[in-house]
Amino acid sequence: MTIEKPHHVPQRLGLLSAAAADPFLTEDLLAGVRGHEGVDLAKVVEPLAEDDARWEVEPLRELVEDAMHGFGDSRTRADGWLAPRLHATLRLTRREAADRRVWTHLALAVAPDYVAWRHGSPTTSKINSERFKGAPDRQCFSRLWWAAEMFRNGGDYSPVEAACGNQDLIHSALRRDLVDHRPTAQALVGVLGRGIATGREIEGLMTAISAAGATLVYDALAEDEPRDPEVLRQWIAEAGTARAVPRHTLPRGPEEEPVPEGTVRKLTDYFVELFETAPVRGRAPKD
Repeated sequence: MTIEKPHHVPQRLGLLSAAAADPFLTEDLLAGVRGHEGVDLAKVVEPLAEDDARWEVEPLRELVEDAMHGFGDSRTRADGWLAPRLHATLRLTRREAADRRVWTHLALAVAPDYVAWRHGSPTTSKINSERFKGAPDRQCFSRLWWAAEMFRNGGDYSPVEAACGNQDLIHSALRRDLVDHRPTAQALVGVLGRGIATGREIEGLMTAISAAGATLVYDALAEDEPRDPEVLRQWIAEAGTARAVPRHTLPRGPEEEPVPEGTVRKLTDYFVELFETAPVRGRAPKD
């Protein structure tokens, strides 16, 4: 499914509520037939602070156009490329990122053509409206930003690329609070390298991890370096003077201390052991 770029693209991000967005989620838009002009939509958007350079739309618009041009029919592969670059371009606090109105505006006013390109399918009759205004694990752009936030290792976005290469992992992980524990997130990426990759395997492992977490405090098993909030504040403050993110190499995130390698290795080994005994649909039980 493809639709045209809106004739009117705002210069700055704003806040667009789900209720205000509904009239613009037309049957033609969700069917990937025709988009909207954008002018009337601008009338129902709440503006953000004009003195904050982070809300400029042009860098975000250039990113999505580069993704569509670079990946063609390989739409799912675009996630691993766009997630770290979206995160490094749109430098948000977690509180700001939790406001769904930002993502609804980005999806519907700035880049509805990207949403249609990424989540449209010739085998389905229409795009799910959740891709425009849904929960963080479903909305087109918030899912990528949060995946980058959860799986980055300090300033290193390479684990994000690996995580976003597995759609089942990021969908399952973003629905669970346990990935707020940085060693857990890094260990999940490590598990992918051990060959656990199918949807059923990932879901079985995540269920087992959640169940074990009810009785085992992962902080005790796998200690983490404390985060310095000043590092994130400084990184956000530098958004206005930061260069555009590179297209062929990974950007750098906030230079927080990475998760200790020994901690990741220990937790990865533990998760692999959990997986060996986890019930996975379609897999014969072990004796």
